[in-house]
Amino acid sequence: MIFSFGVLRDHLYQQALVEQPRVPILPEPFATLVPAALFIVGQTFVITSMSALGITGTFLGDYFGILMDHRVEGFPFNVLRDPMYVGSTMCFAAVALWYERPAGLLISLYVYIVYTIALRYEGPFTDMIYAKRAEKQSKKEI
Repeated sequence: MIFSFGVLRDHLYQQALVEQPRVPILPEPFATLVPAALFIVGQTFVITSMSALGITGTFLGDYFGILMDHRVEGFPFNVLRDPMYVGSTMCFAAVALWYERPAGLLISLYVYIVYTIALRYEGPFTDMIYAKRAEKQSKKEI
């Protein structure tokens, strides 16, 4: 469901951009260089996050008690606490800049705000479940 809704979200975003007026946002050559670089870095964060977390880690397995052996701390999590959300936001902004649609930048800002709100709950929840697991394992060892 999460994957399907993500595909739907991206499709709706693309449709929203197509229907908006095109307005040059950045001067050349930045109009192509900045969005391309932003998209490449954003996708790097998203893809490497998915790779490090696996299917269950990527799609909220921890919410259903499917925990990884330990918290992922390697790249990209050693660079950013929430690389998938940051990378996704970067990609939304990159697409808006690439197609020169200012409305896409407003939607990207909205995505950023929604992700920020979600992380206020998700971050502490993830910290709590892994702390409880560590506490439980330390009691077993005693």
